[in-house]
Amino acid sequence: MANTYTQIYLHVVFAVSGRACVISCAHREELQKYITGIVTRQRQKLIAVYCMPDHTHALLGLKPNIAPSDLDRRHQNWIDQSH
Repeated sequence: MANTYTQIYLHVVFAVSGRACVISCAHREELQKYITGIVTRQRQKLIAVYCMPDHTHALLGLKPNIAPSDLDRRHQNWIDQSH
């Protein structure tokens, strides 16, 4: 039987509610570290992450044992709670 090799790359864009510019430079690095922690704890690979004032980009390398929606729904309100 042949070996199976799977590569799943996912580009995720998180938008701030109403596209308001609430991600300040002061919070950008902290938010990027937070996203890195979420992905790492799920044993997935974060290839790149960058926060803009009104949205965040993340490029993920996922294993086939996890659904993208399962990464962690509990952290959606992080920005609201950080202010």
